[in-house]
Amino acid sequence: MITPPDTLPYRHVLTLPAVGAAVRIARETAERVLAEWGVGPGDTCRDPALLILSELVANSVRHAAALSPNVTVVFAGGPGAFAFGVHDRHPYRPALFASAGTAPGRGLATVMELTHGLGGSAVVRGDVDEGGKSIWITLPLRPGGR
Repeated sequence: MITPPDTLPYRHVLTLPAVGAAVRIARETAERVLAEWGVGPGDTCRDPALLILSELVANSVRHAAALSPNVTVVFAGGPGAFAFGVHDRHPYRPALFASAGTAPGRGLATVMELTHGLGGSAVVRGDVDEGGKSIWITLPLRPGGR
């Protein structure tokens, strides 16, 4: 299962069935969580974070649902950072640095471009039993969100 970055004090966990509606629910939950943590619509990482999250949840639904009936999203936040991990129980670990022109991987290439463009980081972590994985995105928050 996913372990959020240890240094971030705020947490929220969401587990959903791996169906299309999971993308919308995860995004709406992220909007509420960010607002509760003081990250508003004007903050530079908010909209890209929502897009990245949507892509990762959609990938889990599209590619992992046969082996993973649920997808779990863990949000972690604190001063200066917002992180989220998307977990499923499919053992395949995607390459995060696929070229934007390759057949599979265009969505992940966009995820990486957005993440790095914001000064963030991404990592794929396998489950201890190798039966699943999490993709973690960590984005910096700018004071005042600008």
